[in-house]
Amino acid sequence: MSIIQRNNVNISGRGARTVVLAHGFGCDQTMWRRLAPFFHDDYRLVLFDHVGSGSSDLCAYDADKYDSLHGYARDLIELVREVADEPVVFVGHSVSAMIGLLAAVQVPQLFCAQAMVGPSPCYVNDGDYRGGFTREDIDDLLTTLESNYLGWSSAMAPAIMGAPDQPELGVELTNSFCQTDPQIAAQFARVTFLSDHRGLLPSNPIPTLILQASEDLIAPRAVGEYMHRVMPGSTLRIIENNGHCPHLSAPRATAEAIGAFLRTTGS
Repeated sequence: MSIIQRNNVNISGRGARTVVLAHGFGCDQTMWRRLAPFFHDDYRLVLFDHVGSGSSDLCAYDADKYDSLHGYARDLIELVREVADEPVVFVGHSVSAMIGLLAAVQVPQLFCAQAMVGPSPCYVNDGDYRGGFTREDIDDLLTTLESNYLGWSSAMAPAIMGAPDQPELGVELTNSFCQTDPQIAAQFARVTFLSDHRGLLPSNPIPTLILQASEDLIAPRAVGEYMHRVMPGSTLRIIENNGHCPHLSAPRATAEAIGAFLRTTGS
């Protein structure tokens, strides 16, 4: 099976520098449709679906391989090597931000810069660290997800999306969640919400934008501030937006923040 088929890779754009965009939990590459046009003329854009999501090849899904984010990071490394001859810019939403960091720490020469949209290295509160959830919150979330995935999706997706003035986006995210295989979604959720990659942040090898919304249920502002303190080479940018998906609900502000960052890095 080819990597292009495995991850449903699609390439567009006119620029010389390659930007690889990676979606978050319960989503697929179509979630970048409002952001991609801002970069189409200046960059070569690579969009893909994580195995188990969107139109990826479900035959490639291996529960053992994807029982940690390292499996997804290995896929990303293979994908970058397949689609680009020079270091790429990586843009990762939510959990994909940590997947990108894992890949960059392992093979830094593949990346020249990365933008993390709504990232979190750890979702669970721990002492002075405020991840946004107690362990009991996460356990309850996962139990509900595993027992009633469609009901969980209908309740959680609009809250995750936020953007109360754009209710159609909450419906879109709900539909995206509901199209994901429930067993795969449950495993990906457990891997995502129980992961703790805070110890990896000081090893960040490349310039990194931490882009957060002013109001985000999943990745509160304190998380971005913590990441900026401990991650070398990082820039923190907060944009006014309610929700965890600013690339959908505030695409212009998101594009402007990423574009300004890339200009400062020469990417």
